[in-house]
Amino acid sequence: MLETFFTAFTTFFAVIGPIDTAVLLASLTPNMTGAERRAIAIKAVLIATIIILLFALVGQPVLSQLGVSLAALQTAGGIILFMIALEMTLARRSGPVPALSAKESEEAEDKAEAHAEIAVFPFATPLIAGPGAMTSAIVLAAGTQGDFQLLGAVILAILAVMAVTLMLLVVAQEVHQFIGVTARKVIVRVFGVLLAALAVQSIFNGLAATHLFR
Repeated sequence: MLETFFTAFTTFFAVIGPIDTAVLLASLTPNMTGAERRAIAIKAVLIATIIILLFALVGQPVLSQLGVSLAALQTAGGIILFMIALEMTLARRSGPVPALSAKESEEAEDKAEAHAEIAVFPFATPLIAGPGAMTSAIVLAAGTQGDFQLLGAVILAILAVMAVTLMLLVVAQEVHQFIGVTARKVIVRVFGVLLAALAVQSIFNGLAATHLFR
């Protein structure tokens, strides 16, 4: 159970990237007050948590109805996670920032209703609850094979990463100033390597479950 928790925690921390998200929040909201950033952080994390938990709890049954096996899910999920890890390791993880233009970010700072919009997009999704997090939730939950203790460990890991993400977003400006560009890049690369290893292991597990190489 403890191993499942740490595996899930490392995976979600890597694919969500709380430090990157906090730095991005500080970058997009330089003129906002601490209270405004805190409101955005709380709403974004709450929405993202609900999305990821839904994928963890009902994602695998839905796939079963579609005739998708656990082996196929593990293999496909591993490939997707490996692609994300590769971008992180090569420092090409740009994210969906271009979707939010400079004009839109200014409006987000000036209008209260725009604050709610920026919490939903791009922060709640796809920055926090992105394809990698959704895929990880389904793969890790399916890997518990109906064991409620292991599933509980995965859910606990999701909540733990969300709590860390919320804390970092609340102090986004301080994180942005303290970490600096170089340290942030090092952290991203380290977790990229760890995520790549977890992704390859997921691919191996999926291929092994198919018994194609007996």
